[in-house]
Amino acid sequence: MTVNVREVDVLIVGAGPAGLAAGAELAAAGAGRVEILERDQEAGGTPRHCHHGGFGGPITRSVYALASANGSPYVRSAVGAAAHVPASGSAYARFSAGRSPYSQGVAGDPEHGPSWWAPGGTSGPAFARQHVESALRAGAALRTGISVTGWGGPRTVETTGPGGLERITARAVVLATGARERPRSARLIPGTRPAGVYTSGELQQAVHGYGQRIGTSAVVVGDEPVRHAAVATLLAAGVQVVAVVTGQPARPNPVRSRRIPLLTGATVTGLTGRTRLTGVTVRHDDGRTATLRCDTVVLTGDFVPEHELVRRGGIQLDPGTRGPAYDAAYRTSRPGVFAVGNLLHAVERAGIAAEEGRAVAVPVLHHLAGTGEPAGSRTPLLVDAPLRWIAPNVAGPDGARPQGDRFVLRTTRRLSVPLLAVTQGGRELHRQRLLLPAIPGRALHLPAGWLDGVDPGGPPVRITAL
Repeated sequence: MTVNVREVDVLIVGAGPAGLAAGAELAAAGAGRVEILERDQEAGGTPRHCHHGGFGGPITRSVYALASANGSPYVRSAVGAAAHVPASGSAYARFSAGRSPYSQGVAGDPEHGPSWWAPGGTSGPAFARQHVESALRAGAALRTGISVTGWGGPRTVETTGPGGLERITARAVVLATGARERPRSARLIPGTRPAGVYTSGELQQAVHGYGQRIGTSAVVVGDEPVRHAAVATLLAAGVQVVAVVTGQPARPNPVRSRRIPLLTGATVTGLTGRTRLTGVTVRHDDGRTATLRCDTVVLTGDFVPEHELVRRGGIQLDPGTRGPAYDAAYRTSRPGVFAVGNLLHAVERAGIAAEEGRAVAVPVLHHLAGTGEPAGSRTPLLVDAPLRWIAPNVAGPDGARPQGDRFVLRTTRRLSVPLLAVTQGGRELHRQRLLLPAIPGRALHLPAGWLDGVDPGGPPVRITAL
């Protein structure tokens, strides 16, 4: 079979918020031919299916609740009301040389309004549409329905699509393949295999993407904030939420819903039903068991990076995030290959992924100019339990600082005002007590000032919660 061989300047794999923002910035900066590949038939990533608000603004439970008033096909058919999609715009993106044409164009677009950071933000579909339009307007080439199947060289990928096979070589590659929720099979939940089992992503696609009817009663399982979006989507579809089940212990002074029970310290141990789900069996920390009668269960969170392309390319993976190991300039272990978005840290908000997409433009431009690969070793940054991961997870030889001059960390269990210690080979670099509790599923931050004290030729740096 004939293989079409081509060359581009920058190739971006993935057209979610991170990939689209990177493509827009690089194209607007004159990086040459910038091409974005997306395996789905439509670009925009996960936000396409998230009809709650808060994209580009603060996300709260009340914002999630707005999903029932926004434009899902189910709501349009059931209520008969016209969908309302809030307007949006963008007011971010700067290069080291000043404001980019991409940002000026979006901020001045009357269709999308004056401020992307307005309180409450915008809906997911509007957020996705905005970034697609911005990338195209900046001059990036966007190709959908194209799957990257492997590597043909250090910066050469092999693809398949409607036009056949291709081998594309780029001067720089940006990986922005995102993350996914682990399905029921990967969570090792025993029981039968009935219909009515969803991840939150599958639920949102079914309700908001295809207008499908889900069921009548549902249990939501998960520890992460995305469970609130799942609850809002179920309510928008007219489904009764029987309970929310979480393995985390009860919090002091919790805010509870009067309508939806929250079962803390509980684990799902089985699903029942043959052709259709009939119940979810849970076990409490004290050994008690119960079966919650329902015809639908939504498994939320437990995100993992879409790192298959990274693994196939032999690019170093970080043991904590399970994404590529990278430094503050988004450089992976392979020269000329960068990574951004939730491929790096599953999972942060879409707005953060888009910020990283914009930020990677500067190191990519340096690479294209031949000034972006400093000599020297890369020092791994490792965490000790109960910390789960740190991002970025490599200290580069040039001392580049992360976005916002701070690192992002996650924990596996709740920690009350933890004390974080940063050491290298027994030498303490930094010590700081956080003012707020560390909660699983939510980011905590560590200032990056201690990077100046890292010995580039020394052992890995360790971050410990004391």
